[in-house]
Amino acid sequence: MKTNLSRRNAIQSVLGLAGTSFFLPETSYAEKPEPFRDYGNVKITRLETFLVKPRWIFLKIHTDAGIVGLGEPLLEGRALTIQTAIKEVEPYLIGKDPRRVVHHWQAIYRHAFYRGGPILTSALSGIDQALWDIKGKLLNVPIYELLGGPTRDRVRVYGRAANADDMKKRVQEGFTVIKTGVAKKNPANIVENPRFVKYAIDNFASLRDAGGPDMDIAIDFHGAISPQLAKVLIKELEPYQPMFVEEPCQAQNVDVMADIARGTHLPIATGERIFTKWGFREILEKGAASILQPDLCHAGGITEGRLIAGMAEAYYAPIAPHNPMGPISLATGLQLAASVPNFLVQEQVTLGEGYLKNPFKLQKDGTVLIPTKPGLGIELDDDQMKDKIGHDWKNPETYNALDGSVVDW
Repeated sequence: MKTNLSRRNAIQSVLGLAGTSFFLPETSYAEKPEPFRDYGNVKITRLETFLVKPRWIFLKIHTDAGIVGLGEPLLEGRALTIQTAIKEVEPYLIGKDPRRVVHHWQAIYRHAFYRGGPILTSALSGIDQALWDIKGKLLNVPIYELLGGPTRDRVRVYGRAANADDMKKRVQEGFTVIKTGVAKKNPANIVENPRFVKYAIDNFASLRDAGGPDMDIAIDFHGAISPQLAKVLIKELEPYQPMFVEEPCQAQNVDVMADIARGTHLPIATGERIFTKWGFREILEKGAASILQPDLCHAGGITEGRLIAGMAEAYYAPIAPHNPMGPISLATGLQLAASVPNFLVQEQVTLGEGYLKNPFKLQKDGTVLIPTKPGLGIELDDDQMKDKIGHDWKNPETYNALDGSVVDW
């Protein structure tokens, strides 16, 4: 069935306006039980992006078959920039068959003379997610079935804890993996004193005590610790056996990361600010990390995530997808986790309550069951989302407490 664009919707598509069309009912081909078989007659009709609280962007790719694909093309603090990037890609996609997912990935990436980077690759990531969602819905199967079938029936996810009280709550909730940060009263200096180091290590020790020996506890340096200080902290953390140390310093200098990795037996993880297979290649070749954390909203979507996981497998490195974002991002990570052998754990900050009609549920064993519905396996709850449309979230601005100089956040 084909649907004609109204003049109003066409104008909204050109201007990138959310309007009330976000909440209009869609004619869903997925309501039919049989797969879509008329292969030659599906076309993309329009793209819509929506700023969603607290800081996310949701993407809808519409087709003339009534199927709508969902994606999350986020770049934190640069929402309007990403919306513009997607509008610039839209003319290429309109009228195209959405099922040529890899072909479209190649065209969008390679036809840009200046390739990659956080903006273009994040926009491409959300588009890729939505195209896979459409393809799965048209064929009436989850995306992981299109990638070779499930390798597992559940996915381990982790929560967050800043102190011992938080840890006790997460244990009660059923989490078996927790991630924390470096406890500090002020942003870290390049070289810190024993008081700073003791405060950070004592906090991690309290988490270990509250969580017990069965709890896996990862620690994220967030790239805000200098290489000089990172080495000191990692050595002091070793007796408490963190699951991994994430972004021990800024990851752009891979040789420095590799130097840190060689100096400890603790697993080093990185990847949230690395883009595409080409970015992860050097990390693997130089041994800069033994756990990869591609963010499927930044690194190239499902298409690229699967390739990155395959590269990592050859180096005996698991993936632990980065995801401090929304439920579409989580659903994307679950699809990838379900389709690869070398999966470790999935990050999440929301299971979809207030956003999805059927939110994910944390099981008693600290896992989430893989979705079984077509595509990404999720459906947005437009009624609950009405008060969540629109935001003006900005990146934090952090400064040194002594001299006011800029520091990483």
